[in-house]
Amino acid sequence: MNILAFESSCDETAAAVVRDGREILSNEIYSQADKFAIYGGVVPEIASRNHLAVISRLADLAIKNAGLTRSGIDAVAVTNAPGLIGALLVGLSFAKGAALALGVPLVPVHHLRGHIAANYLAFPELAPPFTAVVVSGGNTIIADVRGHTDIEIVGSTRDDAAGECFDKAARVLGLPYPGGRLLDELAQSGDEAAFRLPRPSVMGAAHDMSFSGLKTAVVNIVHNAEQKGETVNKADLAASFSAAVSDILVPRVIAAARESGYGVIVAAGGVAANSRVRRDLARACGEEGIRLCLPPLTLCGDNAAMIACQGYYELLAGNVAAMDLNAYATMELQRTPASFGAGVNAL
Repeated sequence: MNILAFESSCDETAAAVVRDGREILSNEIYSQADKFAIYGGVVPEIASRNHLAVISRLADLAIKNAGLTRSGIDAVAVTNAPGLIGALLVGLSFAKGAALALGVPLVPVHHLRGHIAANYLAFPELAPPFTAVVVSGGNTIIADVRGHTDIEIVGSTRDDAAGECFDKAARVLGLPYPGGRLLDELAQSGDEAAFRLPRPSVMGAAHDMSFSGLKTAVVNIVHNAEQKGETVNKADLAASFSAAVSDILVPRVIAAARESGYGVIVAAGGVAANSRVRRDLARACGEEGIRLCLPPLTLCGDNAAMIACQGYYELLAGNVAAMDLNAYATMELQRTPASFGAGVNAL
């Protein structure tokens, strides 16, 4: 079964074709990151317009590079939540038209479910149950994955996402957007013990996290130094910050995996590409005798192959949508996207 999928939840426009939920036939991505460097972040309206300009060409390219014709597509999957609402609507509108034109089912996919599913592409033998950690610019969650479409959140951030925290720290250090990768590179030459940064916990919620205080601490260190005419060692602060994020995240993931007893952890999302997080997860899993699945860097960021993969399992579960399917800026991971009917902003 060949699934054509679209992802447009933020600033990457992506189209892909995946066969039987495991084999990537094509995976095309148009990134707008360079366009937003001058703004220091994504401008939603500009992102939506750029999605609109390229999505049709990407769809044709995905089908062509998959070695198929349009008649070879069995279903169309699309991210319809969560994300920037205008950006989501571009991908959803195009996916609806494609499904109608091809006469195939329309399958809605939750963006975070898609990130988890990227591991099925990287590890074809992987199957639930397992513990998943999804760490991105907008979300940080720990999930109990009991089945391909049976997923429950067992821990999450109470405020900022870890990825957002990385972006803000990179900005205050003067790194250009997108700063997460550059901060990671800078940290390689720094001393992680140079700055004492907070590692907060959430009372009564052992698996929940908080990153806003850590972000504020970094901002205050830099601003205080500037006010005194002092210079901050950016590499040291980047290393101390990266260590703090990992120290907040990794022990909670390990604790959740111990409770589940599954013996497998999968990591997903853009921050899963961070070298410190990957290294600490690998070390902790080795000490605990837990199998760790870390997707390649190409599948950590937003892409449509992961949406096609999860779309395959949503289709098998009967989670298809009608043409009144809407897009949503927020949506609980546990909710099936197809269960949401048309809303106030229905297409």
